[in-house]
Amino acid sequence: MSLPAAAERVAKALRDAGCTAEVREMPGSTRTAEDAAAQCGCETGAIVKSLIFRAGDAPVLVLTSGSNRVHEKRLGRQLDLRLTRADADWVRGVTGFAIGGIPPIGHASPMTVVMDQDLMAYPQVWAAAGTPRCVFPITPADLANLTEAQVLDVT
Repeated sequence: MSLPAAAERVAKALRDAGCTAEVREMPGSTRTAEDAAAQCGCETGAIVKSLIFRAGDAPVLVLTSGSNRVHEKRLGRQLDLRLTRADADWVRGVTGFAIGGIPPIGHASPMTVVMDQDLMAYPQVWAAAGTPRCVFPITPADLANLTEAQVLDVT
């Protein structure tokens, strides 16, 4: 079965990085962390939410646990950046993906990546793969290495 074009771009980015994680298209929506957890058969905390913030004109990708909310002011202080929420059009422009399927890799622009330390507690996490129905499983350590993320408390 072939994947949607956006998910195939993520699968290629994974392969190009030497990662063996496999993109899977689920029968139902994975748009929200709760939906994704139901489709993946895991707890909400094991879902990786990929959130894009702005630091001026630069994108900052925050990979956070599905059960957490990012405290952007506190995180901004840790990074010495002023973070603001990005709108959907800007997110699509810098990532090449629509909100609801933003993956942690394969973006149109380079960006700073931060990963929620709470994800490290799970043996496996599930990340979006470019569409609101596609995901891939990966260990948190592999995700941090793959994205060159700085692991921090983002809440």
